[in-house]
Amino acid sequence: MNITMLTDFYELTMMQGYFKTGEGHKNAVFDLFYRNNPCNGGYSICAGLQQVVDYIQEINFSSDDIEYLRGLHIFDDDFLEYLNDFKFTGDIFAVPEGTVIFPGEPILRVSAPIIEAQFIETALLNIINHQSLIATKASRVVWAAHGDKVLEFGLRRAQGPDAGLFGARAAVIGGCFATSNTLASKMFGVPVRGTHAHSWVMNFDNEIDAFRKYAEIFPLNCILLVDTYDTLRSGVPNAVKVFSELREKGKLFDGYGVRLDSGDFSYISEKTREILDEAGFSDAVICASSDLDEYIITSLKQQGTAINVWGVGTNLITSKDCPAFGGVYKLAAEESGGKLKPKIKISENSDKITNPGVKKIFRLYDKNTGKIKADLIALDHEKIDENKDITIFDPLAVWKNMTLKAGRFFVRELFIPVFLKGKLVMEEKSVMEIQKYCMEETATLWPEYKRLVNPHILPVDLSDELFELKKKMIRLERKS
Repeated sequence: MNITMLTDFYELTMMQGYFKTGEGHKNAVFDLFYRNNPCNGGYSICAGLQQVVDYIQEINFSSDDIEYLRGLHIFDDDFLEYLNDFKFTGDIFAVPEGTVIFPGEPILRVSAPIIEAQFIETALLNIINHQSLIATKASRVVWAAHGDKVLEFGLRRAQGPDAGLFGARAAVIGGCFATSNTLASKMFGVPVRGTHAHSWVMNFDNEIDAFRKYAEIFPLNCILLVDTYDTLRSGVPNAVKVFSELREKGKLFDGYGVRLDSGDFSYISEKTREILDEAGFSDAVICASSDLDEYIITSLKQQGTAINVWGVGTNLITSKDCPAFGGVYKLAAEESGGKLKPKIKISENSDKITNPGVKKIFRLYDKNTGKIKADLIALDHEKIDENKDITIFDPLAVWKNMTLKAGRFFVRELFIPVFLKGKLVMEEKSVMEIQKYCMEETATLWPEYKRLVNPHILPVDLSDELFELKKKMIRLERKS
């Protein structure tokens, strides 16, 4: 679907303003960043870049779009004529999908004529905000599961088809083993999983017949929902009977087990495990679903639950406790006199004062462990010499500083080119490749950044040159 018109109306009115004043051709640089981690967490996961690529490549005002805008009696004919041939001709740099990211640092940088860079703001925020939110939530849930498989089960509770579809994609990037969303599996090449509903059991005269028929039809996917009537007195014992019959026929395959969807999961899962083990089915999985999230999973783990597969739906696909990511898109530099000049937004809130200029991100790692020590936002021309000591400091509390000794750290630049002069230069990766990369990324975090409550906050500092530029511009803006 062409989503060119998926934009806030003021993007179009500003476009006409730039067009009519002759300012639209001036080059500008915008940063997309966010200010706070979702769920009061210690990190986030960047996701949605491939959809940004698709959007940029497909920008095209159709004749119907033009006629609709004409009918609003706001836009001039010469501007509407300009929209007929509109396309993006600029540069986009971004951190790769699946990268661990932190507040304040640019995760996407747009350099283009301002009329183009301004127009794409809304769609970029819509795409990156949503998928980064769900990927981050999924990463937290997967961390809480500590190696157990997590299945994304949220489609029926997602806030619309697109949220269900791209939310499933983001959840897999964040670490979910599979999704229940069949279309997401088809479109993005990710694993799909599912069992059966209570209605399947209720459709038969008795529970054992329902289980037998399901096992007969789906011997390779024999996960039986055992809580329709009485989990421990009926459901699990009947499942054991069916597993025994399959084993006698040589049709009991890996991945079989039971699903719990109600009750006290801690107690019921332990009793279920006892029944299964006593019957010789110690390798049967116990899957649970029903309003799970990272906090409930953590609590159940602490209680010694026997659950080892988690179907997480509503609280994951909606990120229920934090339903918005909060990314913003701000002007950082603008052409003046043939050169790019840094721009800054001033605010009474210190954390809302933007960082000026064309920037990039250095990630500093401990050489012995491979763990992240800090991120450094720097101007685009700057370099770091790993053979020299480097001292970094908190830009809001400069007395907080840290010196990394030469030879004890290594540096990585996070930005990769996505579009150059309007042409795609980024190599597309599959969702499963991005998931693997994301797992490698989260492994670079120290444990204290991953904890769910009161996580440690990674230093995201400014280079000396950027810090001095920001101070100078704040003083000049205050005087003006």
